[in-house]
Amino acid sequence: MVLKIEDLHVEIAGKEILRGIDLEIGTGQTTVLFGPNGSGKSTLLAAVMGLGHCKVTKGRITFFDIDITNMPIDERARLGIGMMMQRPPNIVGVKLKDLVTIISGDSKTAMDMSNEFKMDKFLERDVNVGFSGGEIKRSELLQLASQCPQFILLDEPESGVDLENIDLVGNKVRGLLYGNACNKREDGVSALVITHTGQILDYIGADRAYVLKDGMIACSGRPTDLLKDIRMKGYGECVKCRMIKM
Repeated sequence: MVLKIEDLHVEIAGKEILRGIDLEIGTGQTTVLFGPNGSGKSTLLAAVMGLGHCKVTKGRITFFDIDITNMPIDERARLGIGMMMQRPPNIVGVKLKDLVTIISGDSKTAMDMSNEFKMDKFLERDVNVGFSGGEIKRSELLQLASQCPQFILLDEPESGVDLENIDLVGNKVRGLLYGNACNKREDGVSALVITHTGQILDYIGADRAYVLKDGMIACSGRPTDLLKDIRMKGYGECVKCRMIKM
């Protein structure tokens, strides 16, 4: 099992956001998270990555059977966990080229990859400073690809991306999951993906989907079926219907 989350409770600034999450993701599997705004989806990804504003008050997170619940973020990254944020911070004073070189350990790799992501003109600029929505997404994906993680957390990879860039973003995400460059394991890269629109599903195969509501997993199903129900009925009716079926 790549990732196992058991009875996870998480607080932010003293307020409980996640209230008993149980979730498992196997090798090479992609899992999708749906849910209304404020339901705790981004908090779940942040807790797995170990971002400092999240406080785990109960439960456990294991990664390849290693307990990472209280592990520092840099150690999680070294184990092979990578994250693409929805709203990453501007990093003033750090050039994109320097950051990607540090991550990849090779300046030539940084240059070559920047061309693939159409970020070569941004290498001498401070990370994310003055970038458009699509440029930020490409910058985040470039950094993620440079890391070659074995498990990736994607927080709304299609948000803020125009129609021209969605193809590039979608194809690059697919390359991270199914390409050979970063697959140190034969069974491939696993992922946990947040999406509101479902556009990213046009580019990646997903094995399972969950609806997160009020800090808890409300229901689950096949990604395309669940998305169709949400579009037709909304989250409330979709959850009610699936709970009745269960």
